[in-house]
Amino acid sequence: MPSFDIVSEIDRQEVDNALNQARKELVTRFDFKGSQAAIEQPGKDKIALSAEDNNRLKSLHEIVIGKLAKRNVDLRNVEHGDPAISSLGHARQELTIKQGIEGVRAKEIITAIKAQGTLKVASSLQGDEIRVTGKKRDDLQAVITFLRGKDFGLSLVFKNFRD
Repeated sequence: MPSFDIVSEIDRQEVDNALNQARKELVTRFDFKGSQAAIEQPGKDKIALSAEDNNRLKSLHEIVIGKLAKRNVDLRNVEHGDPAISSLGHARQELTIKQGIEGVRAKEIITAIKAQGTLKVASSLQGDEIRVTGKKRDDLQAVITFLRGKDFGLSLVFKNFRD
């Protein structure tokens, strides 16, 4: 029976490449000369931005988001934390890379597939991914087309298409 999986994942290598490009631009930019601005990666799904003031933090944020977009990282999977500004004026912000489909979004996707009605497919939640099975390959391709047309607030990747 044909099936495929729906996942939401970001290529970590592309994120690393984008952060390296952003660090190189940070070193060469005139407005950041002599600045203590930094781009760090404390965890594999965390990005920490720090600067002397809020304006430089905004510029740093724009650099990182621009580099991520150029590397084709889907920005719907990047969660922006609130900037924390200390009494001395130092500003920090944390960006989180979301991997996987959480339960609420997964149920929303499954109900959207079931609401389609005309297609004879079954979908089930397996961990942080959704498996869709059907009798006909055309039905599965119609589900993929349907899901690409809707926006669920995160990037959807279709993989493991099997006949």
